Amino acid sequence: MIPVHPIEAESYRILAERVDLDRWPPLSRAVVARVIHAAADVGYAETLVVDEPACAAGLAALEAGAPIVADVEMVAVATRRCGTRCLLDEGRALQPSLRQAEPGLTATAAAMRVAAERWPQGAVVVVGNAPTALAEVVALAAAGRFAPALVIGLPVGFVGAADAKAALRASGLPSVSNVGERGGSAVAAAALNALWRLRRAEATPTAESPPAEPAR
Repeated sequence: MIPVHPIEAESYRILAERVDLDRWPPLSRAVVARVIHAAADVGYAETLVVDEPACAAGLAALEAGAPIVADVEMVAVATRRCGTRCLLDEGRALQPSLRQAEPGLTATAAAMRVAAERWPQGAVVVVGNAPTALAEVVALAAAGRFAPALVIGLPVGFVGAADAKAALRASGLPSVSNVGERGGSAVAAAALNALWRLRRAEATPTAESPPAEPAR
């Protein structure tokens, strides 16, 4: 195992004192711990909705080399080691042709249509910023046009974020989400990075033995 920086080790020690992670099985525990660590917000222990089959599906997809699609560049940059792609520029290019029929279509939602067309099955989708992108993923899935292996849906915002995450959970798609308006690119990236580190077998999914990464 790669040595853990003392600052990160201390952060996880504090996390373990404040949150009982034993209520989650190993894969889910790794995701929950990494999200809490990224946000320094133990409230996620109560609001995250994570289940082991969904995490296992995501991990299997990563092991199989599935494409990973992010809603915004912030998520893609934060998960660049995973090979994450952001199709926002292509979404912007698609928007004008759809604007008359769908004036409210956002660029991030249009980008998810591009993703669904390119990888209709088996992708890993990570949404950390745009509720409209997550709502579009759910709509595409309901229409039979998109079947991701895992959707990490953790957008942030007062408008639409909580509703989009609730719709994701109701959709039956394998997912990681949280209840409420909180979220963001950092926590969505953290959830993906937790599974990616497990795939690389760089660490065990425990708070006491966290994955190594540079101190911040």
